[in-house]
Amino acid sequence: MKLLRRTGQISGLLTIGLLLMTGTAVADELNTGDTAWMLTATALVLFMTIPGLSLFYAGMVRSKNVLSVFMQCFAITGLVTILWVILGYSIAFGGEGPFWGGFDKIFLAGVGVQTLSGSIPETVFMTFQMTFAIITPALMVGAFAERMKFSAMLWFMAIWLLVVYAPVCHWVWGDGGWLGALGVIDFAGGTVVHINAGIAGLIVALLLGKRRGYRTTPMPPNNLGYTIVGAAMLWVGWFGFNAGSQLAADGTAGMAMAVTQIATASAALSWMFSEWVLHKKPSVLGIASGAVAGLVAITPASGSVGPMGAIAIGFAAGVICYLAATKLKNALGYDDSLDVFGVHAVGGIVGALLTGVFSATIVGGSGIDTGIASQIGIQAIGVIVTIAYTGVLTLIILKIIDALIGLRVSEDEESEGLDLALHQESGYNL
Repeated sequence: MKLLRRTGQISGLLTIGLLLMTGTAVADELNTGDTAWMLTATALVLFMTIPGLSLFYAGMVRSKNVLSVFMQCFAITGLVTILWVILGYSIAFGGEGPFWGGFDKIFLAGVGVQTLSGSIPETVFMTFQMTFAIITPALMVGAFAERMKFSAMLWFMAIWLLVVYAPVCHWVWGDGGWLGALGVIDFAGGTVVHINAGIAGLIVALLLGKRRGYRTTPMPPNNLGYTIVGAAMLWVGWFGFNAGSQLAADGTAGMAMAVTQIATASAALSWMFSEWVLHKKPSVLGIASGAVAGLVAITPASGSVGPMGAIAIGFAAGVICYLAATKLKNALGYDDSLDVFGVHAVGGIVGALLTGVFSATIVGGSGIDTGIASQIGIQAIGVIVTIAYTGVLTLIILKIIDALIGLRVSEDEESEGLDLALHQESGYNL
């Protein structure tokens, strides 16, 4: 038996050596463990949008706009699903190229039962990436809540997905994408998802203008119970978001899950204590927002940092995002209804830049061996390019839609509330 086993090992090594010498690629092979994990991760990421994000946002708006937030998140889920199948997936992952993936996989051409993406079915990979494409525009809902036309929102999200999200996704994660080739580390979407959505959300909020009565009329959250439950769902779902981005059930996925938990806890506490010190009382909204800030910041780093790096990233995100959502927002006077910019754009930037520090092996990471300063510079390029591209394209898209159908509801509709004005339904009795 020992002789047979040794003979088999030698034969296997000779086969691998022959394949390497002849340049023949070893075909992808389905791994059922990886596939089972990715099926679970995909469901977890969808769970983040509906119901997680929907509840998180719905609890923070006024009672007359609760259903409008649910409706926007639900409609975005349906709209993005269809557009991803028709064209979005092909632009992001259809083929090699520095800027986009082309049209080879429109209508999911060539994606079938037998096709693989690494060790998992391509259908699973496609759907997993679809859930990222769903939550990214849905994050923007919090920036323009209570004042945007539903029809304009749908047109904007459809165009933005194909013109902004899918190309940026390819730059970072697609075969041959130029930011990925440059060396930008974005394991699960700090730039692709959070900076992208946060900057776009700010542009929408600025172009729409402030809610009527902003800073002169009380606008208290209608139900912070919804918000804390939604934040809890986001926290749980984020394990699929980050650990799932390894696309395998292995040690990197395990560490990604661990650092996600650690950074989130660190950020929740640092936001809570910051608020406690400056405003004398810790709030439920504050600790929930801090947790989300930590989730955002660890996202780009989750595949390459260790536990101590996670604590540092979470702590920094909690403090900086708290200051952005309160002090910076008040100083500049913009009306980002639910602090999408302060949490997602700022948290994404903090996470992206600190990834360049804590991915280094010298501080317990596993992403880079040397050159922390160099990696921070590369990360900064990714941040700046994403901000510039997203900001300019978002503004152009909005200007076109505004000229054609208008962006904002009427004053009467805003006063009545979007639930009744746009959907002829009321969420008062929820």
